[in-house]
Order: sequence, then C-alpha cells, then structure tokens
Amino acid sequence: MRKLRSEIRGCEVSKEHLPLGLGPIVACHSEAKISIIGQAPETKAHETGVLWNDLSGRQLRKWLRVEYEVFYDETKIALMPMGFCYPGKGKGGNLPARKECSPPLWHEQFWRAMPTLELTMLIGTYAQNYYLKKEREKNLTDRVKAYQK
Repeated sequence: MRKLRSEIRGCEVSKEHLPLGLGPIVACHSEAKISIIGQAPETKAHETGVLWNDLSGRQLRKWLRVEYEVFYDETKIALMPMGFCYPGKGKGGNLPARKECSPPLWHEQFWRAMPTLELTMLIGTYAQNYYLKKEREKNLTDRVKAYQK
C-alpha cells in the first residue's frame, strides 16, 4: 500500500489539464473495512490535502453518525475519490474526474491492496454511474429506492 500511495502522490497523468496544478490526495490503508468513493476532490480538499473537508463532508459524517477522528482514520475508512486531483469547475459545479485519471488508473490496484474491505459506499452520481453501470436507475432517488439490487 505504501508503494501505491507513493505512486499516486507522484502521478502527473493530467498535469497540463488541472487548473490548480497537481495535488493527488490519498486516504487509504490496507486494514480499512469501509471505503467511501465520491467525486474528485473539491478546492478546499486540494488546498488542505484532506478529502471531504467541507460542508458536504460534515453532513456525510453527521448522516453516518461517525466522529471526525474515526472518519479520517485510514485504518478504518478508506476515502477514495473518482480521481485523486481537483479537476476544475464546470457550468453546474465541479467537473468530474478526468477520464485518464478515473478509476481504471488506480482503483483496481486499491481493491487488491485492501483485502479487509467489507462495505463500499458510492457517494454521488459519478461514482454510482461508474460502479453501478449494469443497474442504472433513472435518477439518484430511484437508485436509492432500489438499493437492494
């Protein structure tokens, strides 16, 4: 896992396309039991190096009833963005992770390096669309209603 984290921190695949420059954020450990996969890092995460370091992270921790210290304990919860660098802003908010940086580049390696995972939570449309390709519902509400699928 150390080698993988080091490789990600040194990644320059999208260097010329990132408005704030490189800043891959890695928050995973081989002992983690839970993984939370969300959108690419926000600007605040890019600035601080901490994923979910904003109002959405506060709300997520509240919904999950998980204390800050537990949420950010990599041995318990792996935080995996779809892309590890801030991709920039678009018309309706932040852009999705760059295609060349999306899960095929790093996620498969993480799955192999985290054999103790018991639960993966997909937060948001980008993560759900990627990982639930075969089970796409019309929208997020319908997807939540069909969670047992």
